[in-house]
Amino acid sequence: MRKSFDEVLFEGIARVFIGLMALFCAIPFVMLVSGSFSSEEQIMKHGYSLFPRGFSTDAYKFIVESPQKLLNAYGVTIVVTGVSCLLALWLISMTAYVLFREDFRYRNNFAFFFYLTTIFNGGMLPAYILMVRYLHLKNSILALILPGIFSVFFLLIMRNFMRGTIPGELIESSKIDGAGDFYIYWRIVLPLMKPALATIGLFEVIGYWNNWYNAMLYINDQNLYPLQYLLYRILTAAQGISESAMDSVGVVTMPKETFKLAMTVVAIGPIVLAYPFVQRYFVQGITIGAVKG
Repeated sequence: MRKSFDEVLFEGIARVFIGLMALFCAIPFVMLVSGSFSSEEQIMKHGYSLFPRGFSTDAYKFIVESPQKLLNAYGVTIVVTGVSCLLALWLISMTAYVLFREDFRYRNNFAFFFYLTTIFNGGMLPAYILMVRYLHLKNSILALILPGIFSVFFLLIMRNFMRGTIPGELIESSKIDGAGDFYIYWRIVLPLMKPALATIGLFEVIGYWNNWYNAMLYINDQNLYPLQYLLYRILTAAQGISESAMDSVGVVTMPKETFKLAMTVVAIGPIVLAYPFVQRYFVQGITIGAVKG
């Protein structure tokens, strides 16, 4: 079917606008990579630019000064992120499925209970006492996995997604055919939830990948440091060395600013590479059910 002139004009304007917005979004990332390969002196003197000034890899050399620690931190972060994401999606999707089922008498009571936990929070001290004194998870990789593994916000998104996409008649017909609850969840409901699973999974991956706070609270063993916490400690050490150098000789000998940029590149690289695999589900998972009425 041939498009009208108005449709062609609108599509052309939309493509140009989206292209410009994508370019504007890419510029900060290009400047980030460029700055990480610039020399510290040029950054301090001229600021950031789209192309490296005084090409230097000193910041990356400082990061990989102990490659074994960096690789180990990457491994810990990958394991924690992968296991946490899978467990979170499994628990949230099963709970959402139970709350979605209209034949579950107490679903509204449980939904209110979950919602109530978003209003009241015990705080950091009770959480620390629970993890360390009662669960004995100090210096355990489970201390990086368990906190925050169940999100009520994601639970509500998942339940609303089911309401907007999965007809109740499908569940009823499956029960008439003799299917059990877990079979219905695993073989029928779960495959229809790919957009929601991909969207929530992306949020979970980003959250656990960037998490360093739990490691600061519960981990003292350097072999269990995740990537973000290791980089945080390296940055703190670099700042301390830089301040000591300024106090003693009046000059900065550490790649302080470029180190921050290089640290960001090292930390966000895998996330940027993983995003295209879930991009096609992302928008659908966020907007599904928005026009239901």
